[in-house]
Amino acid sequence: MAENPYAAPRSHVADAPTSLPDGDFIPEGRGVATGNGWRWIADAWAFTGQQRGTFIGVFLLFMLIGVVISVIPIIGTIAGALLMPVFSGGFILGCDALRRGERLEVGHLFAGFRNHAGKLIALGGISLAFLLAMVLIVVLIFGSTVGMIFLGGSEPSPDEVMAMFATIMLAGLVMMALSIPLYMAMWFAGPLIVLAQSDVVPALKTSFFACLKNILPFLVWGLALMILAIIATIPLALGWLLLGPVLMASIYVSYRDIFHEI
Repeated sequence: MAENPYAAPRSHVADAPTSLPDGDFIPEGRGVATGNGWRWIADAWAFTGQQRGTFIGVFLLFMLIGVVISVIPIIGTIAGALLMPVFSGGFILGCDALRRGERLEVGHLFAGFRNHAGKLIALGGISLAFLLAMVLIVVLIFGSTVGMIFLGGSEPSPDEVMAMFATIMLAGLVMMALSIPLYMAMWFAGPLIVLAQSDVVPALKTSFFACLKNILPFLVWGLALMILAIIATIPLALGWLLLGPVLMASIYVSYRDIFHEI
C-alpha cells in the first residue's frame, strides 16, 4: 500500500538546540536593579541545569588543576596567578557557546589558550603584581610593630600580645580594603577580553567602573552566596558540587546582564 504523503514523519527528528539572543553590547556596562544580584544566582542555577553533569565535571577539573599547580613550591604560586585567568576565560567561552545553542565541553576549559592567551596571562601578571605590592605595603606598615615584639629578647607581655593581635587584624582589614578595587577591576576583565575583544587595560578599567555602578547588586549576590556556601559546606562540602558551577556561571550571567541589552 502506498504511503500517505500527508502523514507526519515517523522517524525521530532531533530538536534544534535552543539559543539565546546576543543583545546589543553596552561598551561601558550599565547599572542594574539591586535584586539582580539574587537573579544572577537563580539564572546561573537554571543555566547550569542545561548540562549539570558537564558543569560539575568542568568545575572539578578546574579545582584539580588549581590544586596541582599550587603544590609546586614558589613556581606554582606564580604559575597559578598567570594561568587561572586563562582557564577562567575558557570557561566563559564555554558558557557563551552554550548560550548560542552549542554544547558545553570539558575542552572549553582550555579554550583560553587558543583565544587571547597572551592577554589573559598578562591579566594574571597584573593581578599578581598588585597583590605583591599590597602585601609589601602591609608589611612595611605593620611588620615593624610585630617584629619589635618578637625581637624584643623577652617573652611579650599580655598587653604586647593584644597589641600584636590588633595589629594583625588591622593589617588584614587594610589588605582587604586594598584588594577590593583589584577584584572589581578583574571581575569582568576576562569576559571583556574573550567575548568583547577588549585589550587588557581598557578591560580592567571598564570592569572596575561597571562593578562600581552595581555595588548594591553585588552586595546582594555576595550575601546570598555566603549563606549558600555555609549550607553547601555542612554536608561534607558535597554541596559545592552544585554551588561551585553556579558560582562560576554567575560571573558570565552577571556579565551578560550588565553589558548586554536583551
